[in-house]
Amino acid sequence: MEKAKEKKFTKVEKSWIMYDWANSVYATNILAVLFPIYFGAVCEQSGADNLVLWSYGTSAATFLVAILAPVLGSLADHKGHKKKLFAASLFVGVAFTLSNAFVEDYRLLLLGYVLSHIGFSGSCLFYDSFLTDVTTPERMDRVSSWGYAMGYIGGSTIPFIISIVILFTMGMTNMLAFKLVIILTSIWWLVFSIPTLLHVKQVHYVEAKRGRLFRSTFSNLWKTAKDIAKNKRVLLFILAYFFYIDGVNTIISISTSYGSKLNLDNVGMILALLLTQIVAVPFSILFGKLAERLGSVRVLLGAVCIYFLVCLVGFFMGFNIEQNPGSQQALQFSLILFWCMAFLVGTVQGGIQAISRSYFGKLIPPERSNEYFGFFDIFGKFAAVIGPLLVAAFTQMTGRDSIGVISLALLFAVGGCILFFGRKLFTDRAA
Repeated sequence: MEKAKEKKFTKVEKSWIMYDWANSVYATNILAVLFPIYFGAVCEQSGADNLVLWSYGTSAATFLVAILAPVLGSLADHKGHKKKLFAASLFVGVAFTLSNAFVEDYRLLLLGYVLSHIGFSGSCLFYDSFLTDVTTPERMDRVSSWGYAMGYIGGSTIPFIISIVILFTMGMTNMLAFKLVIILTSIWWLVFSIPTLLHVKQVHYVEAKRGRLFRSTFSNLWKTAKDIAKNKRVLLFILAYFFYIDGVNTIISISTSYGSKLNLDNVGMILALLLTQIVAVPFSILFGKLAERLGSVRVLLGAVCIYFLVCLVGFFMGFNIEQNPGSQQALQFSLILFWCMAFLVGTVQGGIQAISRSYFGKLIPPERSNEYFGFFDIFGKFAAVIGPLLVAAFTQMTGRDSIGVISLALLFAVGGCILFFGRKLFTDRAA
């Protein structure tokens, strides 16, 4: 009976998980699929280059968050600051997302997007670091995995389907329909964040002498950087994460562009993404259970291998069309491979992120979780640079998109090798 109770989530754990349910709607509707379509339509009406503006806006937001993450993380580790910074980031993100439903100038839309992106990313940094406050190291894999699973249901499936119904009913070219989707996104994000705001509290913290908060912040930041450099286990894991998460993020970001090579329209890409989200729900939960039985590092190695397979499928998908241009049979076969790739990504996308987050949480001192997660966030953000550059460079050098996609396998190979050859070091700590 006691064992059964131990497996049940506590009120605090449930409240923490709910923020994944709350914020994932932003990641799907604003970052990945629907808002980019809307922004592109507004730019087209104004004669602006939406791809260039969107790229610059995303890069600016990502760069600012990456630079600020360690400083804000160090500040948040001090008593009473983590919740305040989390709430501030949340409200900034929601407010500027909502503002985009009431403006029609592409410059104001871009500004709203950049500021909302910063708020979203900042809230996720503090949210991730709360993992050490809401549960024990033994339960982190399970709690983190359920967070991602609920995120795929709550943010990436239910409101996503509602949004698709709104757009299909009112028309994909109807600007009012997109504005309603933006309002839906903002309300969903804010309302389902309430349990986290009410029940999740900072348990682990460091004390700062009165009047020396900022001095303590930068002092602790420098100390954390030195500690990471000295701690071989943490340093190697962050390096492995840097490479394989770059591959993960690049596959997410280029999938629609690559799919367009197969003549998929907006509806086809939306449905492919929906398949990925649905598949990700049970597999995210499964990853948590497997990590408890097999160990986090073994599970991560398995996920990296599947992503390596995804790169191979992506290569053959493009190679098939390049070898048989204009062939309907080749197109149909490649479409089948595209859906296979979408399914495979769904099996590991949530799991690899969830277990990476929870395993890192086990490696670090809980009272300095924000500082460490700040550096973790830096590696994740700056990792988003190499993958797209690899794809672009190999595509330009060879003139073949399939070669550009297969180049991503290098990232998974490097990340996987670091995990494999350092597995004894990692598994000792997990035990």
